[in-house]
Amino acid sequence: MTQDLYPVKPEFAERAHIRSMEEYQRLYRLSLDNPEWFWGEQAKALTWFHPWQSVFDADYKEVDFSWFLGGRINASFNCIDRHLATHGDRTALIWAQDEPGVYTHITYRELKHHVCRVANVLLHHGVKKGDRVCLYMTMIPELVYTMLACARIGAVHSVVFGGFSAEALRDRIVDAKCKVVVTANEGLRGGKRVPLKKTVDRAIEGMSMVETVLVARRTDGEVSMEAGRDLWLDEEMTRQRSTCTNEWMGSEDPLFILYTSGSTGKPKGLLHTTGGYLTYAAFTHKMVFDYHPGDIYFCAADIGWVTGHSYIVYGPLANGATSVIFESTPLYPDAGRYWQIVDDLGVNILYTAPTALRALAQAGDEWIKKYSRKSLRILGTVGEPINPEVWRWYHDVVGEGRCTVVDTWWQTETGGILITPLPGVTPTKPGSATLPFFGVKPVIVDPATGAVLEGNDVSGALCLATPWPGTARTVHGDHKRFKDTYFTQYPGYYFTGDGARRDEDGYYWITGRIDDVINVSGHRLGTAEVESALVAHEAVAEAAVVGCPHPIKGQGIYCYVILNQGYANGGKEQLIGALKEQVRQSIGAFAAPDVIHIASGLPKTRSGKIMRRILRKIASAEYEGMGDISTLAEPDVVDRLIKEHQVVSK
Repeated sequence: MTQDLYPVKPEFAERAHIRSMEEYQRLYRLSLDNPEWFWGEQAKALTWFHPWQSVFDADYKEVDFSWFLGGRINASFNCIDRHLATHGDRTALIWAQDEPGVYTHITYRELKHHVCRVANVLLHHGVKKGDRVCLYMTMIPELVYTMLACARIGAVHSVVFGGFSAEALRDRIVDAKCKVVVTANEGLRGGKRVPLKKTVDRAIEGMSMVETVLVARRTDGEVSMEAGRDLWLDEEMTRQRSTCTNEWMGSEDPLFILYTSGSTGKPKGLLHTTGGYLTYAAFTHKMVFDYHPGDIYFCAADIGWVTGHSYIVYGPLANGATSVIFESTPLYPDAGRYWQIVDDLGVNILYTAPTALRALAQAGDEWIKKYSRKSLRILGTVGEPINPEVWRWYHDVVGEGRCTVVDTWWQTETGGILITPLPGVTPTKPGSATLPFFGVKPVIVDPATGAVLEGNDVSGALCLATPWPGTARTVHGDHKRFKDTYFTQYPGYYFTGDGARRDEDGYYWITGRIDDVINVSGHRLGTAEVESALVAHEAVAEAAVVGCPHPIKGQGIYCYVILNQGYANGGKEQLIGALKEQVRQSIGAFAAPDVIHIASGLPKTRSGKIMRRILRKIASAEYEGMGDISTLAEPDVVDRLIKEHQVVSK
């Protein structure tokens, strides 16, 4: 894999919050040597009703961590009220609606009025401090209003991605014991209507736990409303005042529960608390994206996932930023949608997923070059390792070589970004998340022995040796599961579940989930590395690699490949040979794929995540027991892949 170094652009270093590698290294050492002082200084950027008594306290045996203990704070106050005196008329949110070119600007003062009215609606319907409220919506402003309304009164929100099935939604409502559900009559996404209320009705059928369903009105679609339970949110809001007192929360009081997108078993609700999470979300947003007042910031994620929580809502609004919320998809109505938004709104910072970037690159550069994009300064990626080729395309084509790319690594569990370049500091390498953020101490552990691998040029399991304020505190209702999942496999360390390589320069390369590491004849091989090699071929738009049973090697390498237009017809055997040679040349002969399956599609959730458990089952000819596939954007892709596999494996 090529590791060409992209130096820091001088104009970025001149204006960045941190302007040199020397300054980064000094602050990084300080954050590890004296974390109490370091994080105490960062927390002062927020407004506290009552100061904390201790910055950090931990019981490592019980896996109980607390930050800013004794401090009292409110997330809604910090995201709204404290900005009103100085910039109440600044735009807080820009809602980019599903219909292209339609935008709604919401100032901080307007945001306060909306949030307070929703908060009063919740109070009127019996929601108290500590109660859980489920939010099942698409990307509309009412979703943000309701999150902040919950935070304002001390309720705990549980946002469930609007693409989940009724069964998945029901599991999450039951686990969190939600008494109120907030939804919409319908959602709009990519020109299609999403039947949100109908899904909620199926999810809570026969359930006495849910007392109230508040329904936002997004479309003119009619839905059934059960008397005494279902109420229109806009009608309820008109009855309420636009002022509502903040509930001052203990720093360790819960802010939200967010369920990881698990594929089987009981959903795993990660619980995040208030003071440490908000400190970390605000600080990482400011530093990683080099945010300055006046910047237009566009995170294209869905708030149903942690990226939307930390980097659409809490981080940006705590910093007084203007944050874009995007209702549609990057390909609707065409592949120019992102770039139209960038030009229309003068976006300076764009944060999106490699999945979206690969789809846009496949559509062709002409869609990008139709638009100016001159306002762009920072280009971020999140969610999965980015192929070096796509990274270069993002830098060279989208950013025209003048923007800085920040490839960020973090998780639902971590609350915020952990490994990342800093725009004024870090020379970047395509495909590498580069260096740890302040207070974060990654270690590479040998999965076979559990020994920490010192020095550079090592690979293994990625663990973390120090706590940080943004980390989840527990799994809701099951602290034993939290301890067993993250802290028992490598005692004394938080196990991320990911594999990583630390190169000769100390840069980190995420190789994918540790169960996405294939052991081929004793060689441990990250699937992300094979995927990068395949996507480097001009014929390949996207690749997904899994292990498959092999009678000699133990595990073989099974590659699902989506071809670019123009390569789909004819010459498949020759192309398969070329792709195998490409991997052999890029990684080594041991990495040559056993099977190249030229696929008609991949099983993806509506958020773009590839369901690799399905690919593993098909590659192993285990066609039964696929689990719940209702969350797939295209469920019938599974049957197509099975039929294709039966042909490929003959």
